[in-house]
Amino acid sequence: MTTPTGAAGLGAAPVVARWGTGHPSAPLVVTLHGGGASEASMIELAPWLPPGPVAYAAVRGPIEDGSGFRWFVDGAGLATTMRWFLDWLDTEGDPARPVILLGFADGAALAGALLLAEPERWAGGVLLHGELPADVPADRARLSGIPVFLAHDGDGPTHDYLVSRSGAPVRAESVPGGDRLDGRIVGEVGTWLTERLDFLRRHGENPLADGDEPGWPTVPGGRLPDRGTADGAPRRDELLARISSLEGLRPGTLTLDRSTTSGPDEAFLDPATGELARVDDVLHLALPTALAYDALAKGWAVPDPLAGVRVAAGRVRVFLPRDAAELDVVTGVAAAAHGNACTPAP
Repeated sequence: MTTPTGAAGLGAAPVVARWGTGHPSAPLVVTLHGGGASEASMIELAPWLPPGPVAYAAVRGPIEDGSGFRWFVDGAGLATTMRWFLDWLDTEGDPARPVILLGFADGAALAGALLLAEPERWAGGVLLHGELPADVPADRARLSGIPVFLAHDGDGPTHDYLVSRSGAPVRAESVPGGDRLDGRIVGEVGTWLTERLDFLRRHGENPLADGDEPGWPTVPGGRLPDRGTADGAPRRDELLARISSLEGLRPGTLTLDRSTTSGPDEAFLDPATGELARVDDVLHLALPTALAYDALAKGWAVPDPLAGVRVAAGRVRVFLPRDAAELDVVTGVAAAAHGNACTPAP
């Protein structure tokens, strides 16, 4: 095994295979192969993925490994490879173009590390049968607003973090014993990419959390607290009764009459019917994105798996309250969604 030398210890530029449009502003999907393979194994996927206008770039790993290539060796050199990759990406067309990473096995580990290291650079990620490296940032809500497609072979640290704490809307597909790119998963990835790219064309990239803590006039104290631990069974019926009493809801439903409200479509679960919320084992609703990200960061909610892909970026699933204090907070969260739905669209 040999490592090319050059600037930063790696080759000056990667070998790249391409497919699709060459327009410098078109969305770019960068594919990253598994260990011991090459860019050829990934560019073969491009004809089975959305045709565009989108550009596909399959990058070759910088470390020779027999007849194939690797990205790093047992975690060593990961930071150097990431810097080498980002230096190359800086040369790829319009810096404002949306970029989605698609990685398999070790390539998924690299893609996950890149997503977590610089989340503001990415419009999404597809992680296929790989694990997040142990030494990358993994704080709560770090990936808020960045949709992820995950193929995994069982629950584990990567799945648990991405689905429960990362803030990313995650479409997770379980593939027991999966160690290759089978046709079903490639088809599911193609559908997910088609919907994500269509969302980008219609709405632009999801706004990312900017670190400022938003106000919540509808929540006691005006700020959303961190969700702690509480004893007791979920207080579903009490929550449902409180939400049902919000002004303007049709009797016996959680829907608003759209003929008398003019809020944006993104404020509703179903804009056609005026459905504001739904309660089952969680509370489904749509919030303004800044409030949605705050709810994710404070542990009150997880994203809808298709937020920013098929539905609005602010669509969340709020945990049911377990005591009286949480009941007041979650009622306030629902009231914020109600207020947004009743606000005239700009």
